[in-house]
Amino acid sequence: GELVESGGGLVQPGGSLRLSCAASGSIFSIYAMGWYRQAPGKQRELVARITTGGSTNYADSVKGRFTISRDNGKNTMYLQMNSLKPEDTAVYYCNAGSTQYGYWGQGTQVTVPS
Repeated sequence: GELVESGGGLVQPGGSLRLSCAASGSIFSIYAMGWYRQAPGKQRELVARITTGGSTNYADSVKGRFTISRDNGKNTMYLQMNSLKPEDTAVYYCNAGSTQYGYWGQGTQVTVPS
């Protein structure tokens, strides 16, 4: 696929994980990218986005705990997640471009037990 996520898993509350999203060079250099998540029974929601210039925005629920970044040399985007909570449990998806017409990864499960 065009976007490949990795780094999900099971982590205890308060723990940390780092998600990675590897993209093809043609996509990575053109598009803003983001992380979205979908919990069971809920709609997919924005977690964080980063432009090609490095400007970022975050969902209020993750501000101060999560950090989005991109390594242009590696065509890879990251999501550093700290102080994880049970409500962060979801499938996390990488996105490039618009949510309607852009590219999506296959998703990676993050589980934080209560």
